Amino acid sequence: MNQPVLARDIMVTRLVTLSPDMDAFEAINLLLRHEISGAPVVDAAGNLLGVFSEKDCMSVLVEGAYQQLPSTRVSAFMGSALRTIDEDADLLSIAQIFLNTSYRRLPVVRGARLVGQISRRDVLRAAMKLTERHPDRETALLYLSSLVDRAEAPIQQ
Repeated sequence: MNQPVLARDIMVTRLVTLSPDMDAFEAINLLLRHEISGAPVVDAAGNLLGVFSEKDCMSVLVEGAYQQLPSTRVSAFMGSALRTIDEDADLLSIAQIFLNTSYRRLPVVRGARLVGQISRRDVLRAAMKLTERHPDRETALLYLSSLVDRAEAPIQQ
């Protein structure tokens, strides 16, 4: 049986990150320039504090239109209720999180420190690589993030 694909195998490690003290409008420009829908917010030590998403950007714009903003710092608008995964999370578990939530990306952490990020597309790309390695897709199935032949599956149906 193949080894399971883990978060550390597919995570992106070169990330655009934001500081909590960064100006929100500067952060919006950064997201637009890099053509990304959100970015992790980290402190000086690299600890994950939250995520600043396109939805958070909309809050900046709408609140700015209706009232004087008390702050335009990223920390005032970022989402801090985060779902994170560790480096040992397997591909199937990650796919299930994406299937059962509206998250587009999952920060990968080692303790509180941000070490990478995985998107829905990263999961799809990894799964397709697994299926491409198997000579007969009809008899292949994904089981616990590694590809096996149905005859080798630990659970028989």
